[in-house]
Amino acid sequence: MRFAIYVTVMAVVTYLIRMVPFTFFRKKIKNRFFRSFLQYIPYAVLSAMTIPAIFYTTHNMWTAAAGTAVAVLLAFFEMPLIVVALAASGAAFLLGLFM
Repeated sequence: MRFAIYVTVMAVVTYLIRMVPFTFFRKKIKNRFFRSFLQYIPYAVLSAMTIPAIFYTTHNMWTAAAGTAVAVLLAFFEMPLIVVALAASGAAFLLGLFM
């Protein structure tokens, strides 16, 4: 019974989060500042979810920092995503072997 209540509450919360913007913003947003602000929200949310996971996954701050540094460096040079992911994982693994 508790599980059904939890699922129902989460369904209502998820529905409200998606429905409220459609209810209040019926017209197209014309304010340039607000539109440019809204363009950065997906990146901010993705960063807020990803960065803590990066540093708590390996249980060692140094291996996580090494993997992150390699990923940022390769992403800066516009390498493909698979290369960035594999190189970052490899760097964290290799540093973990030597520690």
